Amino acid sequence: MPDTIPAQVPQTMTAVAIQSPGGPEVLVPSEVPVPVPGPGEVLVKVAFAGVNRPDVAQRSGSYPPPPDASPLPGLEISGTVVALGEGVESLAVGARVCALVAGGGYAQ
Repeated sequence: MPDTIPAQVPQTMTAVAIQSPGGPEVLVPSEVPVPVPGPGEVLVKVAFAGVNRPDVAQRSGSYPPPPDASPLPGLEISGTVVALGEGVESLAVGARVCALVAGGGYAQ
């Protein structure tokens, strides 16, 4: 598998970042690079993201993400697979999925 994203997938996306700890007003749209899926990973074009207690706690500053997780909030997503990382055989581009992720779900 290539270590790049397909040409039809944009290089950047809009994501919701946490500007500083606080209420909902600290959530700001940001332009960030589209991640490249690593081995065993898929890239999902997010259609829906859930808001759960850890997301609210992260936004308020009382629940920092793990060191290897995305600093962007969002643990629950659903959408469509747009790229596959090396070794992914159980899903195909175009598959509709829902997932619990380690962060970054508040993004396109």
